[in-house]
Amino acid sequence: MSNEAIKATVNGQFEFPELDASQLDIIAEGDRHFHILNGNKAYRAEVVDHDLTHKTFRIKVNGSIYEVKLFDQYDQLIKKLGLAKQSQQKVKDIKAPMPGLVLSVSVAAGQTVQKGDSLLILEAMKMENVIKSPGEGVVKAVAIQQGQAVEKGFVLIEME
Repeated sequence: MSNEAIKATVNGQFEFPELDASQLDIIAEGDRHFHILNGNKAYRAEVVDHDLTHKTFRIKVNGSIYEVKLFDQYDQLIKKLGLAKQSQQKVKDIKAPMPGLVLSVSVAAGQTVQKGDSLLILEAMKMENVIKSPGEGVVKAVAIQQGQAVEKGFVLIEME
């Protein structure tokens, strides 16, 4: 491992400012299994899943699963300069992408939605289109009801 400082977050809440793998005794036991000694403590670890592009790992240590995200020197510099992209996008209003008929509405006022959540089904040209949330937010008001015909650009759901 190089001498650059690597930072990590575990389960999105615990931060480790500098990791030094040279203090660990790591023995590979196959492709994804490892035996780790840290001082007088022993751990059995398995890499369950990984995404090298995003530097994320799911690791099972002594039977417990942990989500780990690593930040190399470049990631840390981008964050320090304030150039890190926002991972969560706030939603304003959901508008009809095309004219159609509202078949069903899956949300109600006051409901919190996440990116990708199904909001409603809009039938257009005999096809059912699931309208999903492009980001996170709270439903302020549902401006449509089942069976209603809408035009392109019509506000379907107001978000706050």
